[in-house]
Amino acid sequence: MNARMPDPWFVYLLRCVDDTLYCGITNDLDRRTAAHQAGQVKYTRGRRPVSLVWTEPAADRSEASRRELAVKRLDRRQKLALIAAADGRAAS
Repeated sequence: MNARMPDPWFVYLLRCVDDTLYCGITNDLDRRTAAHQAGQVKYTRGRRPVSLVWTEPAADRSEASRRELAVKRLDRRQKLALIAAADGRAAS
């Protein structure tokens, strides 16, 4: 039997052209990033172009949603530190 593996989920942060940060979840980073770039997402529609600056894998949608909420509760400085840690450099 060939069981299909579930799609991986990701929590992600985008940096918008106005330097705001947007946090979301998806099981298709390429499709979701393209949707942001195309203006199909309300928050980022007027803040394009956007850059994908951080991602974190999650086991499933539930775990991704919990982590998204935790990241959204971080202040800007903490989100920048999260991005910098993933990049291996100090936060600015």
